[in-house]
Amino acid sequence: MIGIDLFSGAGGMSLGARRAGIDVQQVVEADKHAAATYFANHQPKYGIFVDDIRKFEPQKIQNRDNEGLIVFGGPPCQGFSTSNQRTRSLDNEKNWLFQEFVRSVKVYRPDWFVFENVRGIIETEGGIFVDQIIEQFQLLGYTVSVDLLHATDFGVPQRRARFFIVGSLHGKTYTFPEASHKKPITVSQAISDLPTLSNGASTCYLNYTSKATNRYAKSMRKGMNGCSNHLVTRNGEIIIERYKQIPQGGNWENIPDHLMENYADKSRCHTGIYRRLELDKPSVVIGNYRKNMLIHPTENRGLSVREAARLQSFPDEFVFKGSIGFQQQQVGNAVPPLLAKSLFRSLINQI
Repeated sequence: MIGIDLFSGAGGMSLGARRAGIDVQQVVEADKHAAATYFANHQPKYGIFVDDIRKFEPQKIQNRDNEGLIVFGGPPCQGFSTSNQRTRSLDNEKNWLFQEFVRSVKVYRPDWFVFENVRGIIETEGGIFVDQIIEQFQLLGYTVSVDLLHATDFGVPQRRARFFIVGSLHGKTYTFPEASHKKPITVSQAISDLPTLSNGASTCYLNYTSKATNRYAKSMRKGMNGCSNHLVTRNGEIIIERYKQIPQGGNWENIPDHLMENYADKSRCHTGIYRRLELDKPSVVIGNYRKNMLIHPTENRGLSVREAARLQSFPDEFVFKGSIGFQQQQVGNAVPPLLAKSLFRSLINQI
């Protein structure tokens, strides 16, 4: 199959698609740093359109076979996130960018499409966005299948739910994949083999200092001698003191009041703030993990970019470009590659 990735980000969904056997040839991504990361890891035949998708004019795909074209992607989802109450409304302009996905499907007339987003899109404005998206695809002649998939069910060491709409131009109903992992991968299995770090560690590439002792870690290494992007934001002393107060599974509620005096009302903090990960469980959602101050399970520091990438199921050979802030954003926004691979492999098997 030939793939077209819209709103590609760093390329998590494309990585899953490629590993399922799809040749991703055309890509659209507005952020230049995410596009640089994408191109460092993939070289799509028709390149990357790096600009606002509203300026994008779909190009003809050559040598298209029967049932051989698929359009996929996830329009910006921050406005639908359950942790973002301020812009979860009809007034947020970015919440309407799904119309550009629909426009591309209308022009390309792909045999299949896969639309991805956060679970919050189901709840935003009483589900009006989901209802409109489904209706517009149906008006284009697509048979639509909808489901919510949980990343832990597919070998991703992270509690992350993603909403999918899969459409067929040929009247077929897509059957979503069943869980492949009854026992979830833990944070310990995912990152414990990576080199230890200090606060603000800034050496991009480090050799491994211990052996990978489980299947997941070994699959992330894939014969490499070390990993890149093992970088950590430097936090101030007061932040480190707060980290020291928090046990595994704890959050800001474990921090004494005298260390939180700069907060006008610390009780208004989101439950995800200052969350220390637990070694024997999957990670919480790796979203804006720098802003949320997600803490390493045993070290008093934030997560490195590579640790977060491991928790998203990006292999160590996958490199991220841009400053550490841009790298963190790219990892947090991505669709876990292993989740995407399971969905695309199921689709190909059904075809």
